[in-house]
Amino acid sequence: MTGTRAGLLRGTEDAAVNRDSTTPRRAVFGSWPTPLEPAPRLARALGLGADDLWVKRDDLTGLGGGGNKVRKLEWLCGAALADGATALVTTGGPQSNHARLTAAAGARLGLDVVLVLAGAPGSSTSGNLALDGLLGATVVWAGAAGPSELGSAAEQAAEELRKSGAVPAVIPFGGSSVLGAHGYAECGAELLDQAPDLATVVTALGSGGTMAGLIDPLGAERVLGVHCGAVPDPAGTVSELASGLTGSHCPPESLRVRLDQVGAGYGALTEPVMAAMTLAARTEGLILDPTYTGRAMAGLIAAVEEGDIRAGQRTVFLHTGGLPGLFGHPAAVARAQAATGTDGP
Repeated sequence: MTGTRAGLLRGTEDAAVNRDSTTPRRAVFGSWPTPLEPAPRLARALGLGADDLWVKRDDLTGLGGGGNKVRKLEWLCGAALADGATALVTTGGPQSNHARLTAAAGARLGLDVVLVLAGAPGSSTSGNLALDGLLGATVVWAGAAGPSELGSAAEQAAEELRKSGAVPAVIPFGGSSVLGAHGYAECGAELLDQAPDLATVVTALGSGGTMAGLIDPLGAERVLGVHCGAVPDPAGTVSELASGLTGSHCPPESLRVRLDQVGAGYGALTEPVMAAMTLAARTEGLILDPTYTGRAMAGLIAAVEEGDIRAGQRTVFLHTGGLPGLFGHPAAVARAQAATGTDGP
């Protein structure tokens, strides 16, 4: 791992890409390895031993507010640059962490960025959307679009860029592809160096690439994904990506996937998620978001209650970031603010 990273140069736009012809080119955005920190007060609150629970801080990846998409975008943007791209196009919801970090990656590389987002102007404010604007991205609103409609709208946006003389690269939803998943194979290797005795790493399961990448070095039995409602078939999505990455079939039934934290839907705040966010904040000063990391923590808590995660075993919670999205989630902001005893600014 150290040798691979040492082969990457930093500095100018040209030097921000791996030039080793034996591996795919990769842009360099993050600060690696990310820390692995103990969470003893949270562990004890859950009935675990003080040394049982640790947090992998992939919210501290350095680019554009941090988060797990940075690892994926290193590979995806490296490929885009190798193909001569002058613009990036990607898709997501109005509070997409992936869209925000694609905008940041484009700014770092001097590339134009077009974000094709579900919804309409005025349907969402603040949070990630504010940062998209600050980072210079152009937003195209796709209306009430599902994944296939968003994909079609992204291709249309890319075609418009081509007509103007640009060379667009379409980055997949969530950055999740076999290429993007290499970033989390690297993260799994970091974890094996930092905590070789880990029994379980718990991660939010959104578009699937993070969980799939972790499975490559760690094995399916050590990775617990908590479905967040971003894709209709989470196990099938991870299975396809992991199989492509490892080169051997990873059947959906071999995966550890929790489906119990979605509640009323992807954008809905549930009581277990709010409780998990509050507990993490008040025991460890750890801030989670209501869509991804809050759900992942709620799933971890449920797994402890059910005995799937047990005392005496090393558990790692993968903090995949997403803090800016909290400020674009009115229900979560209102609940957090109400806890202060005030009902206004």
